[in-house]
Amino acid sequence: MTKIEFRGWKTRMQALCLMLVCACALFGVAGGAFAQDVPAETAVAVVETAEAVTFDSGNVAWMLTSTLLVLLMVVPGLALFYGGMVRAKNVLSVIMQVLVVFSVVIILWVAYGYSAAFTEGNAFFGSFTEKAFLRGITAETDAGGLPEFLFIVFQSTFAGITTALVVGSFAERIKFSAVLLFSILWVTFAYLPMVHMVWSGEAGFLAHKGVIDFAGGTVVHINAGVAGLVGAYFLGKRLGYGKEAIKPHSVPFTFIGASLLWVGWFGFNAGSALAADASASLAMLNTMVATAAGVVAWSIVEAFTKGRPSALGAASGAIAGLVGITPAAGTVGPMGALVIGLVAGALCVWGVTGLKRLLRADDSLDVFGVHGIGGIVGALLTGVFSAQSLGGTEADLAIGAQVWVQFVSVAFTVLWCAVVTAVVMLIVKLVVGLRVTEDEEREGLDIVSHGESAYEK
Repeated sequence: MTKIEFRGWKTRMQALCLMLVCACALFGVAGGAFAQDVPAETAVAVVETAEAVTFDSGNVAWMLTSTLLVLLMVVPGLALFYGGMVRAKNVLSVIMQVLVVFSVVIILWVAYGYSAAFTEGNAFFGSFTEKAFLRGITAETDAGGLPEFLFIVFQSTFAGITTALVVGSFAERIKFSAVLLFSILWVTFAYLPMVHMVWSGEAGFLAHKGVIDFAGGTVVHINAGVAGLVGAYFLGKRLGYGKEAIKPHSVPFTFIGASLLWVGWFGFNAGSALAADASASLAMLNTMVATAAGVVAWSIVEAFTKGRPSALGAASGAIAGLVGITPAAGTVGPMGALVIGLVAGALCVWGVTGLKRLLRADDSLDVFGVHGIGGIVGALLTGVFSAQSLGGTEADLAIGAQVWVQFVSVAFTVLWCAVVTAVVMLIVKLVVGLRVTEDEEREGLDIVSHGESAYEK
């Protein structure tokens, strides 16, 4: 098979993955149309119910805004953050992966993801069919005081960004078709059950144990971080890794991306209150304080260990603080947030240096070092600083018992995600393969995968 034919085969595999997603969407249109075909008396009942439903306009406005802020985190925030950290020959491939993975997951979310995550089901999964293709949901359907459509779109952005976070570990050597297939399988069998176990109510496995995870320490960050680490082991190291300098091609890109992530994260954390209320206000203040603390902590550690703080480090410290406060944003006090940000910022420096060397994994953009370690730190310290005696909101919280619950939840998340990711990686390897050839890696994924270059020579 010639090189041209090989690339054509890869293109067909990429197109096939996208066609599968589109087929789900088309089937959903048909399913939605069928769901609307109801008897006249039923339709009248729906109208009568709709007239009785009123939503708080302030809450609705805040959640609409929060959804847009989380979208800002992904495109352009995460895309620029990741894009700046890779070499110039791979920047378009990373930006493309973030955008397309996010888009694929949004389609899967409305096809079956929302139903699997937020219907009753069992302790680990909801029903894949009960609300598949948003069946039975109308503009007036209530979901905890919000229009259900609004809750659906808000949560869709969480699913999209969590899956997009993982691709940072694979950067600069993975096939585009492998990214697509991985994302479809991983969001289905790793992300959706975690959402159900933590956020779907008391029936969820971890919710029943009493875990506190306000906006996604386990569901989002530990989940994505562990997936990235396992994926990095499967992909292997980049050519020249450990032997030659592999430097970010544009620190300003990364700095701008981090800034956009900080702004968007207010929607992520304060939006998780699901209302414009005191809880959202607390989450917003905590997010501001912890992020600032993460920046300062990372910069101080770098100054002592490397002799000078770096702009890339300060940007990474902001992300570490944001990750650390995510599970605790609505339940700890501002001083608790300060401590969490400082600890997360300091420990994540070790996560991307000392720990990374110990693990011997080429986690390209330090997804585990920042999101995995920061998520673990935040999840555990949530059990400490949520206590009212330490400025938190939980009056009856026994710190020792809650920390144990948080630890069990962290351990379960690490194990669940590691096993699922390993199985998914094996499937992807068998179906489409994981890694580009050495010649293609040297040429760069922008040209190899997408036939274009970010910068004219």
